[in-house]
Amino acid sequence: MNGNHLAEKARLLSKVRRVVVKIGSGPLSGPDGVDRERIRALAEEIAELGSRGVQVVLVTSGAVATGARKLGLGGRPRTIPERQAAAAVGQIDLMALYEECFERLGKHVGQVLLTHDDLANRKRYINARHTLDTLLAAGVVPIANENDTVAIEELNFGDNDNLSALVATLVEADLLVLLSDVPAVYTTDPRTDPSAKPVPLLRFDGQDPPVRATRGGPLGTGGMEAKLGAARKAAAAGIPTVIADGRDPRILARVFDPGVETGTLVLPSGDRLARRKHWIAYTLRPAGSLRVDEGAYRALLRGGRSLLPGGIVQVEGRFQAGDCVRCLAPDGRVFAQGLVNYDAAEIEKIKGRRTADIEAILGYKIRDEVIHRDDLVLLLGER
Repeated sequence: MNGNHLAEKARLLSKVRRVVVKIGSGPLSGPDGVDRERIRALAEEIAELGSRGVQVVLVTSGAVATGARKLGLGGRPRTIPERQAAAAVGQIDLMALYEECFERLGKHVGQVLLTHDDLANRKRYINARHTLDTLLAAGVVPIANENDTVAIEELNFGDNDNLSALVATLVEADLLVLLSDVPAVYTTDPRTDPSAKPVPLLRFDGQDPPVRATRGGPLGTGGMEAKLGAARKAAAAGIPTVIADGRDPRILARVFDPGVETGTLVLPSGDRLARRKHWIAYTLRPAGSLRVDEGAYRALLRGGRSLLPGGIVQVEGRFQAGDCVRCLAPDGRVFAQGLVNYDAAEIEKIKGRRTADIEAILGYKIRDEVIHRDDLVLLLGER
């Protein structure tokens, strides 16, 4: 990291008042299960940040890995019931250890278990935000994790990297820190390529970063691919990310030292998405797709326009009014997401037709727009 990178880091850190820290299963795992000393060191660093006026939300892995060892499963559970059983057993031990370590430092912790459905539902999303804000205002360290005991494949986050990016947006964090079992993002996989070089600075500007992402290890679901995906989601909300070595017991001190080279700093570019639009783009799961013609594509991309029925050429999926759908360019590329005002069957009838014809075709008209521009979000790289 050269002087320019350090200057960028120093500028960023001067504004950080709230941070989401995610630590993965790899850094937390010891030969006999969860590494108590690593958790103790992490608690000390978070308490130290708190004494400097920085609020921390911790997103932790480790519950499934801890429970799997206790149940004698010999690695990461392969089925959803095994995963849920391991989480139920491991969550108790993991939170008890966090509570013990923070209590010694005079800090209280609060467990926040989330499913994707909690954040996809707008009312529950806002309620989760209020809960986290209240905990932070009271000086409590919220410890968030996916509610693995009830989440099913269709409703889960996929990995805690993704969850941490959504939580960072939820609490309007100034920084996301992803603690991994590798010290930085590399140009190629350092485990297999000795010529791999660390990348000290990345900026998501719509171009693919000069790195080759890797998948997770035997205990985790993430890997660098997941971390870069999380950093991209955070970047869309204007939140920078640091990807660093979670095995270092003083890693947060290094991350928050403006004069020290640490990991990879991922900077956002462009305007910060409003919280509701970020929710539409990165939290909701699309229920279908609308392919548009070239004219509609250009109007949405460059003119900030709403999507009208005349610009739609194909409807895919079964969805209801109010659902989130993808918008596909003429070449099939996803370029936007939005909330529809009509269901799939209705749009099938009015696609390619003028707005003035909607009432005659359907017998009623809800709105002129299939997706209003206030409910439409261009995805990162298209804005």
